[in-house]
Amino acid sequence: MNRPSRTGALAAPAKPAATPNRVSLHQIFAAFLMIGATSVGGGLVAYLRRALVAKRGWVDDPTFVQMLAISEALPGLNGTNIAILAGDRLRGARGAVAAILGICLPGALIMLAAAIAYDAHGDSAVVAAVLATIAAAAVGLTFAVTVQLGQNLLKRISDFAFAALTVLLVHWLHMSILVALLGVGALAIWWYRPRANRGEAEGQ
Repeated sequence: MNRPSRTGALAAPAKPAATPNRVSLHQIFAAFLMIGATSVGGGLVAYLRRALVAKRGWVDDPTFVQMLAISEALPGLNGTNIAILAGDRLRGARGAVAAILGICLPGALIMLAAAIAYDAHGDSAVVAAVLATIAAAAVGLTFAVTVQLGQNLLKRISDFAFAALTVLLVHWLHMSILVALLGVGALAIWWYRPRANRGEAEGQ
C-alpha cells in the first residue's frame, strides 16, 4: 500500500521507465533486403552506415565502427558480418538470421542472372565500360563513408596516428590486415589504458 504523504494525499505510484520501440523481424529483413538490392559496386559498408545510422538510427557511429572493426578481424565479408552483428544487437539470434537472409537474397539472385549474362556478353566493350564505372563509384562510396566516420570519431592526435600507422602497415608494408589490426589494436589499448594523473593536453 502507498503511504500517505505529509499532506495526507496518497503518493502516486512510480511510472515504469519508457522502453524504446522494438524493431520487428520484418523491419530488419526488409531493411537489409533493400540494402542488399541497392548496394552497387562494393560500397556496402557505406550503404550499411547510411541505412543503420543516418536513416533509421538503429545504431550510432561508435557502435557501427565497433561492428566494422569486429567484421574486419573475422573471416567473411564485412557487409554480411556487420549485418549479423546488427541483427543480433536488434533482436538476438532471430534478428541476425533475418538480417543475413535479407542482405544475401538479392545479391544471390542478381549475381546468378549476372553470371549468365556475363558468360554470354562478357567480352563486350559496353560491359567492360559499365564495370569500370561501377568500380570507380565503389571507391568513391568507400572513401565517403571513411571521411564521415573519421569526422565523428577521430578527435585526438593519437587517433590519427593509429589510423596512419594502420594504413602504413597494410598499404605500404603489405602486412596482413588481421596482423595489422591486432598489433595496432594492442598498441592502442596500451596507449588509452587508464592512467593516474593523466594529462588532458593530448585532447586539447
